[in-house]
Amino acid sequence: DTATTQNLEISGVLMEKAGPSVRCLSKFGGTITGHGNSEQVGRVAFVATDCITPQGPIFNFDQGRFIIMTANGDQIFASYSGQFVPTGVGAAYTFNGATFQITGGNGRYVRATGGGALTGGQDMITGLGTVQLSGKIHYKVD
Repeated sequence: DTATTQNLEISGVLMEKAGPSVRCLSKFGGTITGHGNSEQVGRVAFVATDCITPQGPIFNFDQGRFIIMTANGDQIFASYSGQFVPTGVGAAYTFNGATFQITGGNGRYVRATGGGALTGGQDMITGLGTVQLSGKIHYKVD
């Protein structure tokens, strides 16, 4: 089997619903759904969950789990963490120090690895936002 490492860039829109979460130490978490595009893997849909810990005006998020689904059914699994910090404009927040780590997948991404940076932002009242993943993915080629 041959392996390849390539850039992974995904840009998308998201909707987060925050609320009680028994799996989180803070007992507060988020559920995210969204969709986007990637030059490397095409159109994608994604779902994610994370734990949220408020710290003053900042929201720390960790124990994040992403599933990115490609149009052909292959999936990329990733974990993520970081912070949401206020922009000073209404309820708009932006990612700060957010990263993702690819932990596997299925189909062609069954043993994928890699990672990178998460950027974007969200309106904390509506839950609507944008997300960009920018990094590398390493996987076996058929």
